[in-house]
Amino acid sequence: MRTAFIGAALLTLSAPAFAEADLTGFWNLSFEAGDPPADLVAKLPPDTVIIADTGVVEFPEGEYGGLKLKPEALAKANAWKPADEMTLSRVCLAPSIVYAIQGPFPFEVFQTPELIVFKYEYFDQVRLVHMDGRGHPPADAPHSKMGHSIGHWEGDELVVDTTHLAPSTITNNGLDHSADIHMVERYRLSPDGKRLIATQWFEDPAVLDNNGARYIQWAKQPGQYVYPYECDPAFALEYQEAGKAGE
Repeated sequence: MRTAFIGAALLTLSAPAFAEADLTGFWNLSFEAGDPPADLVAKLPPDTVIIADTGVVEFPEGEYGGLKLKPEALAKANAWKPADEMTLSRVCLAPSIVYAIQGPFPFEVFQTPELIVFKYEYFDQVRLVHMDGRGHPPADAPHSKMGHSIGHWEGDELVVDTTHLAPSTITNNGLDHSADIHMVERYRLSPDGKRLIATQWFEDPAVLDNNGARYIQWAKQPGQYVYPYECDPAFALEYQEAGKAGE
């Protein structure tokens, strides 16, 4: 009897949330995403700018894609230099999901009716999206680079709401978000199921005078797996030595 119960429980956990959409699988960034669908753009809140830094693109110093920085955040960002990140203590420091989501690294999705797991190759990070109707924890609960995510379905569209994010970069060039940033993502499959389409929206009134968003698209690649990231901090020493040689 006990064995049968355990078997049934495992079967339930392994079943996809097929009532709406099945996002299970390996997804790799598509570099030919094109323009975002008009209906997804229409769902973005007012005063939102879509920043174009998805993939390998990174903004130069002083460029923030249309984001309007508060004076203190702008002063801090303008004082930033790339060498600031190339130290032993920072070179292997993982960013929060706010920046990590748009990078050129794949991820796997494992889906159940009550929990969706994103396993990212970038810095070996794992993210839990609670689908069981719970809310966010109190404001003083621990913050992390993945934050606390709750999700729900709007038709065939997965909506993920994330809070409790530890301060980290937004654009990887000196602009950092605060611990109060709030992020909302919308995911849906293309009609043929071969592409995963998403918008990522965020607000951070302590840092920004407007809101930011990204449009991202991934291609499904069956039979592939996420590999260990294994960041080696010794890279910072190589960078420093190369800088000295160039002086």
